[in-house]
Amino acid sequence: MPTSAPSRNRFERRRAETRRALVRAARQILAETGDASASIQAIAERADVGFGSFYNHFASKTELFDAAVMDALEELGQTFDEHLRGIDDPAELVAAGFRLSARLADSQPELMQVLRHRGFGHIHSPSGLAPRAVRDLEVGIASGRFTIADPTVALTALGGSLLALVELRFARPELDGDEAASNLAEMLLRMLGVSSEDAHDVARRPLPDLDGTPSART
Repeated sequence: MPTSAPSRNRFERRRAETRRALVRAARQILAETGDASASIQAIAERADVGFGSFYNHFASKTELFDAAVMDALEELGQTFDEHLRGIDDPAELVAAGFRLSARLADSQPELMQVLRHRGFGHIHSPSGLAPRAVRDLEVGIASGRFTIADPTVALTALGGSLLALVELRFARPELDGDEAASNLAEMLLRMLGVSSEDAHDVARRPLPDLDGTPSART
């Protein structure tokens, strides 16, 4: 009995590592092409695991690729949590989220390519960005910061706009991503009911860089 627990722990660790490897491989494939037609053999080879290991974790490729998208969305949500911690104004949270997304297209292209290729079907996902956005929208409505009536409809508009911004960053890399994100954030804040002058200011407040240091926009 004393040796069974460590053995089980090693087994569970190896099992978790295999699952992570498969999800990472699926994320890489989605980032590169957005195509989920890769064979299970190709996925297993990229993950450097045995073919039979796949079915120990996933019932189908669809299940794996869904898990890969959810993994990317949750990572993005946690990135927002980390860098936007301490911001209480729901309008500033919305604007900062768009501006950070534009920068992440440069600093974490694989993550944002997954969002670019597969994010549309997950705008209303129960995990990742969606519940965080709904939370901020509801706070904004309750406080009077936003004048919209339906946070779900607003989430649809924000989610579609975010995906369009990510597409723009990859399709037109020569454009100033910070300026495009700030301009889009300003328009969306006005849509949510923020005054024109306030929206312009909020969309250009100092924003933490991805390394944690503040970076001002004027």
